[in-house]
Amino acid sequence: MPPFSLSTFTAGIIAPLVGFAGTVAIVIAAAQAVGATPGQTISWLAAISLAQAISGMALTWRYKMPIIIAWSTPGAALIAATGGTITMPAAVGAFMLVAVLIIATGLVRPIGDLVARIPPGIASAMLAGVLFKFVADVVLAAPGAPLLVLPLVVIFLVARLVHPASAMLVVVAMGVGLTYALGLAGPLPGDLGLARLEWVTPSFEAGALIGLGLPLYLVTMAAQNLPGLAVLRANGYNPPVGPVLTVTGIASLVSAPFGAHTSNLAAITAAICAGPDAHPDRAKRWPAGIVYGLAFILLAAFADPFVALFGAMPKALITTIAGLALAGALMGALSIAMGDDKTRFPAILSFATAASGVSVLGVGAAFWGLAIGLVALGVERLCHKIGIG
Repeated sequence: MPPFSLSTFTAGIIAPLVGFAGTVAIVIAAAQAVGATPGQTISWLAAISLAQAISGMALTWRYKMPIIIAWSTPGAALIAATGGTITMPAAVGAFMLVAVLIIATGLVRPIGDLVARIPPGIASAMLAGVLFKFVADVVLAAPGAPLLVLPLVVIFLVARLVHPASAMLVVVAMGVGLTYALGLAGPLPGDLGLARLEWVTPSFEAGALIGLGLPLYLVTMAAQNLPGLAVLRANGYNPPVGPVLTVTGIASLVSAPFGAHTSNLAAITAAICAGPDAHPDRAKRWPAGIVYGLAFILLAAFADPFVALFGAMPKALITTIAGLALAGALMGALSIAMGDDKTRFPAILSFATAASGVSVLGVGAAFWGLAIGLVALGVERLCHKIGIG
């Protein structure tokens, strides 16, 4: 019997509520961007919730440490930024590629070493370019719905100072309440029930595999798995990197045909379950990971009402929630992108290209942002090597 305590149980309940409520709008936006039907959107949300719950509980039980698995929020933003250029079957094909690459990274160390050679500044600049539009859209939404958007921004600014981890949970709750108070909510369907998984036959298209799959893999590794490992290590754990990546990759591969994008290590929600607030004794914190998984299984079962609720909300609310939820990730990505003066100019080019939303040869802006940044860095290094500049 796991050594449950009130603190580990509380941490295991708070973490999924924070992670789910704070970023579910981004996942729904991603599904809409690739043309998912309402049924496929529900399946996407349910499948990825089950994947992260089951894989996280298995890893937590096996290694007796709170290994918290989440969906890739920056990855969902990357998918949403495709702007309708990729179909749902093609997106599923890209998700399966990402899963295979993550499994290979867990099993074959040189692949991980190759990914690690990509300068953090360039990868972060590409991510920042993807995230920028979502944060900027909050400003653009304000003039059209000031009584909804501006109060939520103020609430977010105050809440993140009081308790950063719960700030988005407060924003979502207040946003839904304010929407109904202002009479801006649409009708809810009357036939809500338990979620059902829907199979989506994948289509392996070069544009989606290169333009979405490769950037999604890099974003998942750089913006999710590496910070997730850092959180566990900062709290005194030594997570088994290879098995963790392999298990999350397998979970992603199994869930992808049901619409789910990538499962990976959590960072913010992991800090809730792995930190001293979960339990003073580090060896007794791991049950929080079991509670976390059980909570996500419950959330998966009721994905239908969540999708319906967000579907009834005005676009301004969804835009505001998504933008505020990604503000911290944008800040972190920009800090890393601009932190090294040796890669700063190539990083600016990468950021500008990714933020532009340009699509060339059916390949999206995220890939071109990464490619241009790496080319610019290569040119600079070559010039320095031959004595130019």
